[in-house]
Amino acid sequence: MQYATIHYKTIIRALALSGLILTPALALAEEAPANASAEATQEDIAQQQKVKARLAEIAAEEKAAKIAANGYYVERKSYGTQKETDPPRYVKQANKTWLKDFDSFADVDWLDLGLEYRVRYEHRDNDFRRPDENIDDPILLRTRAYVGIKNILDPLRLAIEVQDSRRNHGEYTREFDTRDVNQADILQGYLELNFKETFLGKDDLGNHRPIWVRAGRHAWEAIDRRLIARNEWRNTTNTFQGVRANIGDKKNDWQLELFAVKPVQRFTTRLDEVDHAQNFYGAIGDWRGLSEYVTFEPYYLLLKQDGDEVKYDANGVRLTGAALNQAKIDREIHTGGLRVYGAIPNTNFDYDASYVKQWGNQDRFLSNALGYINVDHDAHAYNAEIGYTFKHPWKPRFSVFYGIATGDKSTAVAANDRSSNQRFDRLFGFARPWSNDDYIQMENIRTPKVRLEFDPIVPYLQNVKVDTGFSWYRLDDATDRWNAGANLRDRTGNSGRDLGKEYDLRVRFPINQYASLNLGYAHFWAGDFVQDTSRRVAGQANRDDSSDFLYTELTLLGF
Repeated sequence: MQYATIHYKTIIRALALSGLILTPALALAEEAPANASAEATQEDIAQQQKVKARLAEIAAEEKAAKIAANGYYVERKSYGTQKETDPPRYVKQANKTWLKDFDSFADVDWLDLGLEYRVRYEHRDNDFRRPDENIDDPILLRTRAYVGIKNILDPLRLAIEVQDSRRNHGEYTREFDTRDVNQADILQGYLELNFKETFLGKDDLGNHRPIWVRAGRHAWEAIDRRLIARNEWRNTTNTFQGVRANIGDKKNDWQLELFAVKPVQRFTTRLDEVDHAQNFYGAIGDWRGLSEYVTFEPYYLLLKQDGDEVKYDANGVRLTGAALNQAKIDREIHTGGLRVYGAIPNTNFDYDASYVKQWGNQDRFLSNALGYINVDHDAHAYNAEIGYTFKHPWKPRFSVFYGIATGDKSTAVAANDRSSNQRFDRLFGFARPWSNDDYIQMENIRTPKVRLEFDPIVPYLQNVKVDTGFSWYRLDDATDRWNAGANLRDRTGNSGRDLGKEYDLRVRFPINQYASLNLGYAHFWAGDFVQDTSRRVAGQANRDDSSDFLYTELTLLGF
């Protein structure tokens, strides 16, 4: 009993010094005799209850402070779905950069500045995106710069972001390859009307519901990045021109994004142009007010293409003759979906699931002689991920993922083949994280994955992040194409559905506040479909049945 009293006095003293309980409690504890009476014991119990109550109050205060800082927003944990910020992460407010050391910039909170230079060396051995087997060692260079003005002219704001993308020392031509090359062009350039306080008032947490409207050129990411993305990994970037509007922000219990834009056609060595053949519309909602453990993202997207306006392919090549005839198709693709993500209460589990339905119609090219027929578009996709974060200093998170995007079941190209097109259209999404070596896109695919992410504590290095995973790939339909794999297709289905398996590893860490390093590796084991079709098309009976991808990426920041 004496030891317990001394131990309890120590706890009371520590709490008192921390301000958690009133100091008179310490005096009471010190006056308690070693042979405390039953009355003193009751006082001890009462005091313990007060301590517990105060600790509960502190926990509640910390939770309230967190809610006040973040509002209703909860960051998603699913792999690869974290959207690029607005403005991008490499952008800083002028008075929060090294410029603050100059008196003229010390109070400049109305100017956003960003300068980023990225160089990535890739080693690709037997790249299945190419029709032949070889070793390719390209060096990819990307430079971005951003200037934005806010606050000082409110509600009028403006921003411009430019990018220069190049590739050196590769085995393939750069003349028409807008995946890697897009020299000196505008990513973003818009005027914005921004209203911080609006007629919509405040939400239940006291956060204003702002409204902004932007007109000009845009590059942004939405939902889980699988349908609209800036393509941060790729050396070039998706851009659009038109109008975007947003009601609310991520702190609010609900948020609504609206847009009406046209995609921008990329060219390698001249200024990009608006693609007048396509119109892209959308409405994307976020509902966070039901619970801190769940966010709902319902959305509707519409892509319309006028075949008569088609002039170029994806690489900016001017189409002529038979190639132009095949590309001049009309399309109207409606996409409706619901995404749900969050955490399971009182556990270390998190989840992210979505279902996407596509419908509409599009032309199907038969031949130069037969021309086109119009068929229905009827496709869908869904994916789900469950993760568990262990209580460990390294913060390990283990996750399981499964995803499907339908393929086209049409096996013949004939005038009487009026079956619907069932190939899912990924719109303007990104290939990662479907595949770290860029072999898989969101169409005609079924894939389970397992992943492990952790932040190891390494001497002399801080904020190291490691992720690794294993994936299995199968075609959804054996008769449809493998798009990322040089559009290989076996209409008979005799090559099967097995695309292959992939192991990947990535390590990221900052060198200092202005430099960071990204190292990665992926090994791909080709399945029956890849081996059969790639060898037959390339005429290489002895083509290797696996590939290796290794890269080193250095990013430098100016601010």
